[in-house]
Amino acid sequence: MHAHTSRSGTKNPRTRLGVICFVVSLVLLVVLALCSIAIGSRPVPLSEVIAVLGDPGASGVAAEAVRLRIPRMVLGVLAGMALASAGTLMQGMTRNPLADPSILGLNGGAAFAIVLSMATVGLSAPIQYVWVGMLGSCIAALGVWALGSLGAKGPSPLKMTLAGAVVAAMLSSLTSAVLLPRIDVISSFRFWQVGGLSGARFSLIVPLLPLFVIGEVMAVWCLPGLNALAMGDDLARGLGSRVRLVRMGAWGASVILSATTTALAGPIGFVGLVVPHAARLIVGSNYKRIFTLSLVFGPILLLASDLIGRVLTRPTDVEVGIVTALIGAPCFIVLARRRNLQQI
Repeated sequence: MHAHTSRSGTKNPRTRLGVICFVVSLVLLVVLALCSIAIGSRPVPLSEVIAVLGDPGASGVAAEAVRLRIPRMVLGVLAGMALASAGTLMQGMTRNPLADPSILGLNGGAAFAIVLSMATVGLSAPIQYVWVGMLGSCIAALGVWALGSLGAKGPSPLKMTLAGAVVAAMLSSLTSAVLLPRIDVISSFRFWQVGGLSGARFSLIVPLLPLFVIGEVMAVWCLPGLNALAMGDDLARGLGSRVRLVRMGAWGASVILSATTTALAGPIGFVGLVVPHAARLIVGSNYKRIFTLSLVFGPILLLASDLIGRVLTRPTDVEVGIVTALIGAPCFIVLARRRNLQQI
């Protein structure tokens, strides 16, 4: 009885903290979403933003500015959710606290494949990019896994991280090699390559919405298996978890979410690294809770980064991929210096 009370006493405060953080984060997300619509080269008062949102037929300069910024905000929310989800899945299935789509090469693979298709085949729409991006992400993922599995002891968190860094650097160099001789591609897609939300349009976002939904549904299906994997493959199998199927599902969901986001917004890094760690500090090691909180933290980080980029150099923008890199790089260094890299 005493042990049960003790466990409940340690569990309930963290659960309550998680619920409180989730509610507060939702409120903050709504505020940031409104600020994302209001702030720009021409600021629009929040009262006018709310008025335009309540009256789709409104006209005028403010109404036009609001309508142009809404797709940017929506893409920020979708991309933040997708990248945070992919990072959570990758950290769980590899038991690697440094895993995320950019560090393990998925973003780089998608970016290289898309840029190559732009330069050679002339593809020009995200609905076309996404399939090429998925192929690039899959090849990059296989390359990282193959490199990280070299040696008698097989894959380990540190080896996978190093392999991901090698593959990501190689893909970045190849992407530059493709772009440099093609001035037309550089001028047209240089902001996309950095990673940004400024090119968001509903005509581009809506056709890819089903892929976001499919990726998130697959991610939710994998969550119980990730909690089992955290205890080790052998124990997970002993508990009845289908280890290989869970890993395949998690890889598949990560590729879909990363490639779709990259097709629309470019290769935005570090969101999938920082967000799951922030959620883990609050709710512990349960991946269902980490995932739930990450779905809100991801859009918060991306919208906040986008707003910082708009305010710092107004009236021009600093693309969101640059801001997330400035935030995420120090976090990566701190995490890389931790001693217990073999565990989450």
